[in-house]
Amino acid sequence: MLIRPIETEDLPELLALAKEAGVGVTTLQANPERLSARILASETSLNTAAPDAADASYVFVLEDELTGKIVGTSGIEVAVGMHETWYNYRVGINVHASRELGIYKQLETLFLNSDMTGSSELCSLFLLPHYRKDGNGSLLSKARFLFMAEHSARFSHRIIAEMRGISDEEGRSPFWESLGRHFFRMDFARADFLSYVGSKSFIAELMPQHPIYTCFLPEEARQVIGEVHAATRPARAMLEAEGFHYQGYVDIFDAGPTLECELEQVRAVRASDCYEAQPVSTEAGIPWLVSNRQLLGFRCVIAIAQKTDSGLQLTQLVLDQLGIAAGDSVRAVPLSARG
Repeated sequence: MLIRPIETEDLPELLALAKEAGVGVTTLQANPERLSARILASETSLNTAAPDAADASYVFVLEDELTGKIVGTSGIEVAVGMHETWYNYRVGINVHASRELGIYKQLETLFLNSDMTGSSELCSLFLLPHYRKDGNGSLLSKARFLFMAEHSARFSHRIIAEMRGISDEEGRSPFWESLGRHFFRMDFARADFLSYVGSKSFIAELMPQHPIYTCFLPEEARQVIGEVHAATRPARAMLEAEGFHYQGYVDIFDAGPTLECELEQVRAVRASDCYEAQPVSTEAGIPWLVSNRQLLGFRCVIAIAQKTDSGLQLTQLVLDQLGIAAGDSVRAVPLSARG
């Protein structure tokens, strides 16, 4: 399995992945024009020495080298909210108290805000169910961290990841049905799509600007605030193991949590290092995430490798996957913190 940047000819397979992902993965909608534009933006960013952060983004694919099939995708938006306002709810507390009456109440509230503006966003993570094994999910998600570690000047100091919130198989979100629908008169899938294609002005025009007391929402809606879709739980656990935290920000549509971390504090960024690639005939050691340190020709794989005083021992198969030769430099990190 190999991670590489997406290419123009990958559009049909990316569209197929988007259809599999279904409703709720906001940045992976099955819209050929938008997906084509994302591929173009990624290719332009890779081919530009200093791309404008407001327009820069990177999309990667996981390729099954045995079949040539693309089985997963992940992406990075360099700076969100620079063209269209980036909205979240911040979960807060309002205190209502009267000493005379002996009443003290802490009430949860939702504040509409744009605090995440300018952050780099991890997005579009999706892996076909059949391939959710053998570390493929970790490779698909964490390869982005080695890319960011190598090219850190291209990214923001603050990294965020919006997690998919709770919705059922038909795409019904209990949070949206209890709150958003009252202001927008459209279903969750339509609002999610309009947000994705950049038509976000309707949010500011129609959403209430005052705090929303969650106690007025049905129990079904309150229970999903800050919770993730079942299919997204492994992704959340993986990010939290890398140092990401939930700080009380949720999506305005499905109330899924936004996780965040400073770039240099991400485990795979902080613990990664550069090594000389040393060829060996037989693999030995522990699983490592290994990349070739390139930009346009970025490649990343999971390799069973062993660190020495002078480098990292890699088989010829791994060197070929990365498109490098013995003696070249690689950036690598143990796949897990335990390594």
